[in-house]
Amino acid sequence: MLNVSIIIPAWNEEERIAVCLDNALRQTVMPYEVIVVDNRSTDNTVAVVEQYMKDHPDAPVRLFHQDKEQGLIPTRNFGLNAATGDVLGRVDADCMLKPDWVEVVAGIFTEDAEAMGATGPVTYYDMPARKMALRGDDRVRRHTYRADGGLVLLFGSNMALRASAWHEIADEVCLDKEDVMHEDIDVSLHLLGRGMKTVYSKRMICGISARRMDTSFKSFRKYMKRFKNTFEAHPEHWRKHKSERTLYLMYPWLHALFPVYQQYLESQDINPAARVWLREQVKLAKTEGDDLEDLPGIDEFVEKIPTDIPGVDEVDASIPDIGD
Repeated sequence: MLNVSIIIPAWNEEERIAVCLDNALRQTVMPYEVIVVDNRSTDNTVAVVEQYMKDHPDAPVRLFHQDKEQGLIPTRNFGLNAATGDVLGRVDADCMLKPDWVEVVAGIFTEDAEAMGATGPVTYYDMPARKMALRGDDRVRRHTYRADGGLVLLFGSNMALRASAWHEIADEVCLDKEDVMHEDIDVSLHLLGRGMKTVYSKRMICGISARRMDTSFKSFRKYMKRFKNTFEAHPEHWRKHKSERTLYLMYPWLHALFPVYQQYLESQDINPAARVWLREQVKLAKTEGDDLEDLPGIDEFVEKIPTDIPGVDEVDASIPDIGD
């Protein structure tokens, strides 16, 4: 089976980066490497990662610094170019990978030699009704997050590339100096432009934050315009559906609900990022201890964290109405 590198661009992510690393390492199949690329963070992001590496000396975590210029794209590119795995997973520093994510991703590219990019659905770990959110996200990505008559677009918070495919397009992807495009869609269109296959898997699941909805409508609208800007920069590609229409419909109630739910989580002293895959992680540690015995801290994790936290609802990849 192919091995998987995980690349995590990071800028001022001290609050979530350690839990992100926990989730990247508490896997049914250990990633080949987990690369954090710091981009001029002014908070304690670097110190947190360095301490994490010190506390977990056997974990395959590597820290790089991209200080040449500020921005997600150059930081992402730096990490992808530095990675040495067969498959390059790219997630954000506040993303929480489901415990079988590495196994699923490795399987996708091992079983389908033509697959050059892969993506899957996400759920919001810091909002209620996570099962419902996963179902809804799956429907949107399956039916509308497409280009050129139905070809799969990759989602930056939950995507993977075959290393050979990345190196073919690395010098072509847009640098977007004006910062007006969706960098993940840009990568997707460069892959599709070379006739490379992108695939969608319902089992490639990641938890993300809904904090994008906790912005002003003006800021949200500017972010949504990135869809149009990206396709205008690639006039040879087209889309039938506009995913941003669904996001516009979701914005009012998510924008209103997000701060209220954060107050609830704080009042209950719940870390939503740490709990999103809690049941899967505990089950994995108990039933497949051999796979995780070399991961420092897993025994303490199982012993200290209760499994009956109110509101913990397991997100299961076998949800019946998510089909292939």
